[in-house]
Amino acid sequence: MELNHLEITAAPVAAASVVMLRDAAVGLEVLLLKRHAASSVMGGAHVFPGGKLDPADLELDVSAHLDQEVQALHAALREPALSPGEAAGLHVAALREAFEESGLQLAHGASGRLAELAAMRMTEGLTFNRLLADLSLRLDTRNLVPWSRWITPRVPSVSSRRFDTRFFAALVSREIEVSHDNHEAVESAWLRPRDALERYWQGRMTLAPPQIMSLVHLARYRSGGDVLEAARKAGPALIQPHTCEIDGSRVVCYPGDERHPERLRALPGPSRLVFRNQRFEPFDGFEELFD
Repeated sequence: MELNHLEITAAPVAAASVVMLRDAAVGLEVLLLKRHAASSVMGGAHVFPGGKLDPADLELDVSAHLDQEVQALHAALREPALSPGEAAGLHVAALREAFEESGLQLAHGASGRLAELAAMRMTEGLTFNRLLADLSLRLDTRNLVPWSRWITPRVPSVSSRRFDTRFFAALVSREIEVSHDNHEAVESAWLRPRDALERYWQGRMTLAPPQIMSLVHLARYRSGGDVLEAARKAGPALIQPHTCEIDGSRVVCYPGDERHPERLRALPGPSRLVFRNQRFEPFDGFEELFD
């Protein structure tokens, strides 16, 4: 990960991501996708399914293809400055990206038709909105719970592009199969949060700070239901990392850290990560992730 000390003046691009969860015999698992090495954003890293908000996400006929009123989706995000239409579009973007990158179709009436839907999209060149319309599907927004909001710092820590990403949590059945697209995503894995963090620590997996800290957070929960319940109760945490330099090393600080302008903690785990060993990691070693 190359670091750039220049401040980014452009406004962050709106994006949405889905933290896909399932309850397995070994405990709570989360879906991680490995991005293609040539990807312009996070190439080669493991991420949650997601991407930028497209204009078409704002154009979907919400009355026909969403299972909740737009006002309910707007209220769930708890962002008064956001319009109801933008709130609905972010939900659509999250579910579209989940389908495009992992084949997971979180829509009523889509059960058992994942392969068929993916084939239709590929062979007939259908847009996501057209696919929903042709098959009369309603997106399952009730199982999509706003979990956190991450805004890339002006002084970059990983990428030279800024994003304003709403992370949603969703619980899926153990029987659902994932089919990564082999274009944007080249591998997929269901892992316990701690197992994923151990792979990152052993150098077997590349993770960016938002994924590291999100997995640290998820490791505190026993089940997907517990995650959704906590998210509904607390609402999405706003995370605006602050980048600084300490003893010659680039450091990313989070709310509650003495170097961060926001003094109230918003996340469990370490309040800062330092760039060393060609990655971001806690100052005091692996176990600090779980203190």
